[in-house]
Amino acid sequence: MGPDQLALFIPIVAILCVTVLTLQRWKMKSQPSLPPAKLDEIAQRLQHIEQAIDAMAIETERISEAQRFTTKLLSDRTPARSGE
Repeated sequence: MGPDQLALFIPIVAILCVTVLTLQRWKMKSQPSLPPAKLDEIAQRLQHIEQAIDAMAIETERISEAQRFTTKLLSDRTPARSGE
């Protein structure tokens, strides 16, 4: 491939790349967004997940409190070692 052919080939490839990128961007803009019904469904599912996470957080706190209480009972029940 000589310099004359290369001088012709490079602009053609550059124009082709710009054209492809422009068409891709145009295609992305023309695609419709999610319908409102689908957005409502997603919002409901996210609200359900949020409620489930809140419930898990409450249960985890209850477990932690029970563990602290049990540890306190066991430490109070065990006599202190004297003579060591």
